[in-house]
Amino acid sequence: MLENPSIKENNIKSFRGNGKLLLSGEYFVLDGALALACPTHYGQDMNIFQGNHEGLIWRSFNNLGEIWFEGKFNIPHGKYLEGNDDAVGERLEQMFTYISSVHQDFFTTKNGLLIETRLDFPNEWGLGSSSTLIYNLGKWANINPLDLLKNTMGGSGYDIACAGSNDSILYEIKNEIPSFKSSGFNPPFKENLFFVYLEKKQNSRTGIQYYREQISDKEIKPIVNKISDITNKMLTAKTIGEFKALIKEHEDLVASHLNLKKVKDELFPDFWGEIKSLGAWGGDFVLVASEKDYKETEAYFSMNRYPVFFSYAEIIM
Repeated sequence: MLENPSIKENNIKSFRGNGKLLLSGEYFVLDGALALACPTHYGQDMNIFQGNHEGLIWRSFNNLGEIWFEGKFNIPHGKYLEGNDDAVGERLEQMFTYISSVHQDFFTTKNGLLIETRLDFPNEWGLGSSSTLIYNLGKWANINPLDLLKNTMGGSGYDIACAGSNDSILYEIKNEIPSFKSSGFNPPFKENLFFVYLEKKQNSRTGIQYYREQISDKEIKPIVNKISDITNKMLTAKTIGEFKALIKEHEDLVASHLNLKKVKDELFPDFWGEIKSLGAWGGDFVLVASEKDYKETEAYFSMNRYPVFFSYAEIIM
């Protein structure tokens, strides 16, 4: 354990970022496809204290209140000095370096800093432990979180947009410039939509690398147009039957062009409804569209040993 700094409670600052689920546009959002994304009730808090110690001490707590990362950084440059996970420490140093390049006096303080982050979902769920962190850091540093993402970890940025939104969004990148707006997505059949965790966390950067290896530039535009059309139709679908047909079309399109197996075919071939992968395929959460009620649908996935099951209202803001 690192030193336990003396905290001045009156100097606290607090920020919160929402988690995310990408309902449409996975992979192809990077090349301009219109994506539908939803912030979740689950997210991450960040609290900043000023104390009587040297440097910057960082502590990350999981949803059980346990410290999963602890590190010390110098001030004013934010250089990583020591900690229990060098990869995490070096990633934070990268973010601090960019913040310092924008605001050269940002970490100038006579006293030390203590930063504590707290997830209210398990790290492995893939709801956005990194994106909520980047959002919170950007807000604290008065930097556009999308700029912080672009200059550090990279990615489409839809998750950053969700972190600061209380409504589902339409997100797209045109000429390398991201934009988003409220989608108004409020389907009359949302009691027929569920989310199931596949017990396996996916690495988004690995998924993006695979996508780039599989798709050629000449293929991208027509697929982007088709996915954007599906996204728009998802917003106006009136029945669960219409919505099921749209997510099946989306799954077929991505699977055929990226040589991926559809999750329903691979894990749930006897399921009566439709299932759609969300984000990087092969793990994290899936979207389930079922004409049957919560109890019967949940029982199916529990029987198949996937117990982490949510209704739409339980997880989506």
